[in-house]
Amino acid sequence: MSEYAITIENFNDAWPELEPMCRTHYGEMQARMAAEGMTIGEFKPRLNVYGGAGHLLCFLVRTGEGEAVGYAFIWITQDMHNSELIAQEDTIYMRPDHRNGIGRRFTKHILAELKARGCVRAHVTIATDLRVAKMCERVGFKRSAIAMTYFL
Repeated sequence: MSEYAITIENFNDAWPELEPMCRTHYGEMQARMAAEGMTIGEFKPRLNVYGGAGHLLCFLVRTGEGEAVGYAFIWITQDMHNSELIAQEDTIYMRPDHRNGIGRRFTKHILAELKARGCVRAHVTIATDLRVAKMCERVGFKRSAIAMTYFL
């Protein structure tokens, strides 16, 4: 496996480099959903919300040469029902040419960081590649709900 570094970086600083990868990721999710008869809008992220949020963590996977090949945007918030500190995944993505085991290491790194920050739960939604659910289960995630979407 190649050498990788996992970092937490400022969203606004990282965005110019991440934008093409985020656009590709969104396109993969659009295609998967379209194949199931669900159409979602075009890529138009609310950068003012992402960039201005102090409770958003921007994790990156970089190659030994410094190239970003994966990212995760994770919101840290309090559970509305019991005030526990929780993490909510906004998006996690690894470029297809780097899906070689680094995703599992990346996920474990994120979970360790969230635990160190006092989070008691992390919630993820698998939307782009449904096979990722198996990897999540292997690192300890439990199925806790079924997400449903109704298009109006």
